[in-house]
Amino acid sequence: MRILEEASILQRLGNRVTVCTYNRGRDIPGLDIRRTAAIPWRTDYEVGSSRHKVAFDALLAWKSLAVALPTRPDIIHGHLHEGALIGSLVGKVVGAPLVFDFQGSMTAEMVDHRFLDPQGKLYRPLRWLEERIVQLPKAIITSSHHAAELLQKEFSCPGSKITAISDCVNADFFAPARSAAAVSELGAALGIPAEREVVVYLGLLAQWQGTDLLLQAAAELLLRRPNVHFLIMGFPSVEIYQSLAQNLGVADHVTFTGKIPYEQAPSYLGIGDVAVAPKMSTTEGSGKLLNYMAMGIPTVAFDVPVSREYLGDLGIYAQPGDTSSLALALETALDRKDASQALGLALRERVIQRHSWSVAGESILEVYDRVSA
Repeated sequence: MRILEEASILQRLGNRVTVCTYNRGRDIPGLDIRRTAAIPWRTDYEVGSSRHKVAFDALLAWKSLAVALPTRPDIIHGHLHEGALIGSLVGKVVGAPLVFDFQGSMTAEMVDHRFLDPQGKLYRPLRWLEERIVQLPKAIITSSHHAAELLQKEFSCPGSKITAISDCVNADFFAPARSAAAVSELGAALGIPAEREVVVYLGLLAQWQGTDLLLQAAAELLLRRPNVHFLIMGFPSVEIYQSLAQNLGVADHVTFTGKIPYEQAPSYLGIGDVAVAPKMSTTEGSGKLLNYMAMGIPTVAFDVPVSREYLGDLGIYAQPGDTSSLALALETALDRKDASQALGLALRERVIQRHSWSVAGESILEVYDRVSA
C-alpha cells in the first residue's frame, strides 16, 4: 500500500508517475502501471522471499529499462532492495538519480521468513550484497525512524543521506464506521453472531506475520472468554490457517475472508471492537497499524520498536512471541469498553497529526529536489 499511496500523492502534487512492477496484481484507475511478462513455470504470485524472485526481478529490470529509455525519468524511486538494485542500473543508463525506499533489512527479512539460515553458507554473500545495495542511491527514504537508525548503525550509511518518512494513511478513506446498521449487516453476511466481540486482523497470512501466534492466542483467550470472534482478512495460505484453526478447536470463532479489495477494507475493519498486529519483525514497517489507528480501533501489538513508534503510549502491548501475553493483551483491550471510544479518538488524532500523506508527499519532493540539485 505504501507504493500506491506514494504514487497517488505525488501525482496529486503535480508529478507524472510511472510504476513498473511484477506481472500479478490489480491495476488502479488513474495510475500508469507497467507490468512484466509472466514466467511460464510460475504464473502465481508469491509473497515474501522465494527462489523464483530471481526470474521475477530479471523481468522487472528489463521492463523498467524498456519504460525508462523512451520516457527519460527525472528520478528513479526504487522500493525494497531489488528495486534499488534495478533502479541503480536503469538510472546509470538514463542518467537519473536513484532514491531508495528502504522498509527493512533484506537479510533480516529473509531470516524472519525462514528463507535464509543466519548460520548458512548463503548468509554472508547476501549480507555483502545488501551492504553494497544500500550504498548505491543518492538518498534513502525509510519507513520508520528505527529503520533510519538501523542503516546508520549496521550499514554505516551517513545520516545526511537518510530521510525518515514513516508509513502514512489516508485518514479520509480509513475512517470510523458511520452506520451501525451497515456494520451489523456486513457482520451477519460474514456469519459472525451479533452478540460476539470481534477482533480484526488485516494483512498477509504467514508465520513471519505472526498468524500462527494469533490463532494460538485466540485458542487461549476463548477458554476464558468464549464470546469473542476473530475476523482474519488476508492471504495467502488461507487453507493452511483454516486447518490450524480447526486443529486448535477455534474454527467456529474464526472467519477467514481471504484477500479483500482495498476499497472494502474500511468496511470490514469497521466490524472490529479490537484490532491486532502480531508481527514480530524489528526492522520492517507495519502499515496495518496506521489503518487501525485511523479507524479509531483499540490496537494490540507486540512490543517492538516500530509498534512503539506508531502507537506510542496508546498501544496495548504483548511480549514479542508470547502467545499467553498476546491473549492477555487482547483480553485487556476487550475489557476496556468504557474507554474504547476515547482511546479510538486519541489513536485517530495521533495518526492524523503524525502520519499524513500530504505532509509525506512534500517531504518526498524535498528529497527529489536534493538529489536533483
